[in-house]
Amino acid sequence: MAATGIAPDGDPDACRWIAVRNQSRQVHVVATLAREDGSLHNAYRDAFRLQTECHQLAAELGHLPTAPHPIPHAQEAHVPAPSITITAEPSGSVSAKGASDDLSATLLKHAGFQQIEDWYGRRHRLPTTTPAADRAAIATHAAEMLRAGRYGVDLDPSLDTARISTTTSPLGPYTAGAELLQLTDRIRSAGNGADLLQAVDHLLHPEHGALERIREALEAAGEQITDLDDEAYQLADRFDVAAEFVSAAQSELVGSDGELGRIGDGQRSGTAAWERSSALSGPRSATLATSPAAAKVTSVLGAGAADTSASVRPSQAPGPRTR
Repeated sequence: MAATGIAPDGDPDACRWIAVRNQSRQVHVVATLAREDGSLHNAYRDAFRLQTECHQLAAELGHLPTAPHPIPHAQEAHVPAPSITITAEPSGSVSAKGASDDLSATLLKHAGFQQIEDWYGRRHRLPTTTPAADRAAIATHAAEMLRAGRYGVDLDPSLDTARISTTTSPLGPYTAGAELLQLTDRIRSAGNGADLLQAVDHLLHPEHGALERIREALEAAGEQITDLDDEAYQLADRFDVAAEFVSAAQSELVGSDGELGRIGDGQRSGTAAWERSSALSGPRSATLATSPAAAKVTSVLGAGAADTSASVRPSQAPGPRTR
């Protein structure tokens, strides 16, 4: 009992045990694993310690011809630990099998598993009502703790959050880019104007659209550059100009939701399309003129380029756009 640590010498709170001698060379020892102070005894590698101690006792009593060679500590450290398998069952539950000692059972219960002991032995399981996201998180956390305790763990790939996140994110850590890529696919697959309007709204919404978020991010990057380094004002200005270009794009597309909703109805004539384009050209030009970003773009391109753009744009309105 002292060799295993179940009842060390001089420990009043040790586990209680009893030894029963049945024959001249046979003694049965029964011990509880719950200590008197309320904690549990860690039974990991107790079998190895018991075997070593029994060999020494048998050699001292003359029951063996020679004492066994002591096993070096380096060899003891390489003895494989028990392997535990965590799998997802068809019923929707998650089970952990192979946790036969108290330490692994305690780690699994700490992670959220419930212990079951029946004719199949000791098992641990998550309730079937556990949400799918929580199942993977609990199973992965349990596997991490068991591996830290030097247990071999075979974790179902469907419960490994690292593999799940890699599978669901084709662009890796660039989750924002992956979402915009999905939005692009949704725009390309739009079957009518209504579907296209719903998809494009994720870009053009004045408060929550992707363009507004990009504009805010560019402005924040410019401000942060200035806060970190006053000498890097030129780089900060470049981010500010980029944010103003995005603002100009937003101004250019103001009111386009109404036109998107009417795309594909097949009832518009060429004359009606021309009149509508002429009616919208005035407000759109006024919007761009009042936009500080548009003013900067005009100043960069030059007045001649702006006049040329204004003179060419109406000629593109009458007919449908060709690819």
